[in-house]
Amino acid sequence: MAARIPPDPGTAPRARAAAALVRSTGRLSTAAMSHMEHDLSWFGDLSAEERSWVGQIVQAGVRGFVDWYRDEQPTDLHGGEGTAGSVFGVAPRELAGAITLQQTVDLVRLSIEVVEREVDGVVDPDDLADVRAAVLLYAREIAFATAEVYARAAEVRGAWDARLEALVVDSVVRAETDETMLSRASALGWGARGDVAVVLGTLPERRTDTDLFDAVRRQARGAGMDALCGTQGERLVVLLGAVTDARRAGAVVADLFGAGAVVVGPLIDDLGSAHVSARSALAAHRAAAGWPGAPRPVLSSELLAERALSGDGHARRHLVDEVYLPLVAARSALADSVTAYFDAGSSIEGAARELFVHPNTVRYRLRQIGDLTGLAPNEPRDALTLQIALILGRQSGRVPDGPANL
Repeated sequence: MAARIPPDPGTAPRARAAAALVRSTGRLSTAAMSHMEHDLSWFGDLSAEERSWVGQIVQAGVRGFVDWYRDEQPTDLHGGEGTAGSVFGVAPRELAGAITLQQTVDLVRLSIEVVEREVDGVVDPDDLADVRAAVLLYAREIAFATAEVYARAAEVRGAWDARLEALVVDSVVRAETDETMLSRASALGWGARGDVAVVLGTLPERRTDTDLFDAVRRQARGAGMDALCGTQGERLVVLLGAVTDARRAGAVVADLFGAGAVVVGPLIDDLGSAHVSARSALAAHRAAAGWPGAPRPVLSSELLAERALSGDGHARRHLVDEVYLPLVAARSALADSVTAYFDAGSSIEGAARELFVHPNTVRYRLRQIGDLTGLAPNEPRDALTLQIALILGRQSGRVPDGPANL
């Protein structure tokens, strides 16, 4: 340890201690850096540039304390912006992303401990009590400044993330997905592998977007899914990743939506094609008023009838391609059988008389229709969808390419 410089008897105590601190600024900074390399395991993992930033902060902190003490302003602390600017302003704000808040707290604590320990060999014993009290007071201000730097960095990062998230959701809704959108999603932490579904409903009342989105992401993570959120007018749009079952995925977040229908779009292979799910969900949500008793959540495929009636061209094409044409193509005249069944008021016996077949034949054909289309003629909702599909198919004038193997 270097020998203490004898004090000048004619110098005031504070000026005497300040002069000794000024002469030892380099020594204090070097000692603090040496202890950091030895005592902080994470310090060695930083890059050379990041270690340099930390060194600048330590040196600025020591110099700042010495200047403040020398100016005899132990109770005139600016704190906040002043302290943050003088100490942390020497390093770029990127440092807040390089080391965590806890690591910064460790850094500040170790620096203060080193200064307190080294100051014994720097100032006169008669000045130690005053200097140590000043160190503690200054350390408190550094702690507040540290918290402020990280809070502002988090606020800026949160605002940036919110803008990125809004752009990703908007790209999906507008069917403008590209590599840029996928890159933005990746920057937000989207790492879902597996199917994607879009869930859509109204915004709840009296809840900020930040709180709402956090709640959605929290519940989705609890179910093993990724989530991205956005708003479109009065609607809340949620992109869910790693979905295995569309209805169950929608049920995970359904309680966070406002009043009215919560619609889940079809499962899609990846985020790049999620606009297909969004398109179906949007169309279904617009048409959902036509089914007041719809479950919550409801699948967009369960609203095909309402979507077709509201003018959704995709729903109409689906009903013709996936329901009407397969029925017409069936060898066992399934289209004629289901038409007779509906014309007879959903009476199997009435349809059998019309078709001149046994009632069991009608029952068999109705089961075939359910297997072929996924719609059961004896279920009221499915019957409505089947009737609309028959009407749209006849209006289209289309005929199947060949008979189905039934």
